[in-house]
Amino acid sequence: MSTHTPITGRPVRVALVGAGNRGQTYAEWIKAHPERAELVAVADPRPAARAAAGAHVGFDDWRPLVEDRIADAVIVATQDRFHVEPVLALAGAGYAILAEKPLAPTEEETRRIVEGVERAGVLFAVCHVMRYTPYTDLVKEVVDSGVLGQLVSLDHLEPVGWWHYAHSYVRGPWRSEKDSSPMLLAKSCHDLDWITYVMGGRIEQVTGFGGLKHFRPENAPAGSADRCLDCAVEADCPYSALKLYMPTLREKGAVWPVTHVTEATDEAGLVQALREGPYGVCAYRSDNDVVDHQVLAMQLTDGVTATFQMVAFTEQTHRQTRIFGSHGWLIGDGERVTVQDFRTGESTVHELGTSGSNAADGHGGGDAALVEAFVTAVATGDPGAVRSGPATSLGSHLAAFAAERARHTGTVQTVPAQ
Repeated sequence: MSTHTPITGRPVRVALVGAGNRGQTYAEWIKAHPERAELVAVADPRPAARAAAGAHVGFDDWRPLVEDRIADAVIVATQDRFHVEPVLALAGAGYAILAEKPLAPTEEETRRIVEGVERAGVLFAVCHVMRYTPYTDLVKEVVDSGVLGQLVSLDHLEPVGWWHYAHSYVRGPWRSEKDSSPMLLAKSCHDLDWITYVMGGRIEQVTGFGGLKHFRPENAPAGSADRCLDCAVEADCPYSALKLYMPTLREKGAVWPVTHVTEATDEAGLVQALREGPYGVCAYRSDNDVVDHQVLAMQLTDGVTATFQMVAFTEQTHRQTRIFGSHGWLIGDGERVTVQDFRTGESTVHELGTSGSNAADGHGGGDAALVEAFVTAVATGDPGAVRSGPATSLGSHLAAFAAERARHTGTVQTVPAQ
């Protein structure tokens, strides 16, 4: 059993390992709440990223944090394949840890992390930000109220967004399973975790289909070139890098996703990055291999069924969910929840208002609420403040690994019970 000593009389001291987009997002909450937390150190090999984090001290590697414990907690937000070593070492040094998802790209490495942090007895949370949104709170409140009666089934869609997929999963760091992880794990372990959280039961069996259908060399438009800057048909291509990044820079400045492409803040710097880097490569000629569509069919605890679809070819918007019960059903789109009660025939609409659905917009409030929950847990010594501990996160990861086995073998797979 993990034990945690409350912190009194001062803010929680936090170190950041990995100062990319996700790490910077969590750091912003810390810097905006100096009465609650203090960013004392950042570890990242890139000087510009360290400077942007704005911590008291900076390192080009995380190992000095193990040698000299200068914080109470560490946020590990490195790339997927570089979580295991720092998490295990920092847990062994006694730090509370908030780790970005997915924990690791393989089942063996994921289990190593979970077993290691449990053995170290440290507070450990995973960045399943969807658990922490006001929208999720509302959906769960409806489900737990019993108004739907006996839960029977769920249908859940993740609309990745055509341009978001092209940015992150065709040209970006998550384009290759070898260098990152399967798409289902990298993008949608959020969703598998959310389904189990909202429905209150684990995924027991899963099957599914999917693949990389569109972003392949044989689908490149006639007359296209290796890079968008040299392409005669670029103006008619929905995945043109110029159309994706240049208007954003001109209208909003150097913000996400432009900041992933280049550290420059002017058009000349962006053009140079598109000329030389991966984000200017033709979307049909990249070295990507992750799926652009995937469907799952699942059986949960007590015979509840669920379907899930992740697809690239959508607008970039909120997840969409339908939950079916014996006495009513729920439809949710990230901004509102509609509930129909079969007993009365009445429909009730719960409005939450517009909130951002993606990483640039804070995941509908989930990013901020996650960090606040983690800081609260560290400050109070109460692990109950976080909703995404090691055991619960392991369950969604195991479901993702089983789903990938099912996709590759055309079988129904049983998800291990931890």
